Amino acid sequence: MIDTSTQMLPMNLNNEGDFILMNKPLDWTSFDVVARVRRTLGVKKIGHAGTLDPKATGLLILCTGKMTKSITEFSDLQKEYIGTLELGAVTNSFDSETEVIERKDITGINEIKIKEVFHSFIGIQKQLPPMFSAVKVNGRRLYKYARKGRTIERPEREIQIAEFELLSFSPPYVEFRIQCSKGTYVRSIVHDVGQALRCGAYLTSLRRTKIGTYSIEKALEVYRLEELSEQYSGEPA
Repeated sequence: MIDTSTQMLPMNLNNEGDFILMNKPLDWTSFDVVARVRRTLGVKKIGHAGTLDPKATGLLILCTGKMTKSITEFSDLQKEYIGTLELGAVTNSFDSETEVIERKDITGINEIKIKEVFHSFIGIQKQLPPMFSAVKVNGRRLYKYARKGRTIERPEREIQIAEFELLSFSPPYVEFRIQCSKGTYVRSIVHDVGQALRCGAYLTSLRRTKIGTYSIEKALEVYRLEELSEQYSGEPA
């Protein structure tokens, strides 16, 4: 539960700039949050560090003014997520954005097998970005190809999984916690987990809880912007 009683906005968001911890709502894009902050507070120079998919919620760091030069530093920090996956089902997007296209029996899958598969993903590895993603290939977003039913070659990325923990198992749903490097597509990890268990899996929910040492508990709810904007007195851009 996020404590909204003590949330305050930095007072110098323009010029010298600062950063804001935001809690991205479900079905909002990261740019939607940036646009709302820009419009509500009148901050002209602003960007976010580390994109969240529309179907993901949680911690998003926004930088303003001269602090936008530090966006890469924030983006490079390790991320932590709490998520839920459904076993025995597969979607093209690897999450709930697209419909289930295949179902399989999950009889025989237990916590021991899930933990073994989770453990096998810990470490440095190569990951192929999903077709339903904003990664650009040949100057075009991959999801634009995917929505037309096309699959194209794209370069693998090196990622690192530091921790992958099973939190609960209530068939067919698995709740997990994962700590990973920047650029990791958790829904791709979930898809690969399903392949390793030979039953398929897709991501049903995902919440980013930490970026480095910054925690969701300190994040600002979007609906609080209007209330807190009255105490904001930033310098003109």
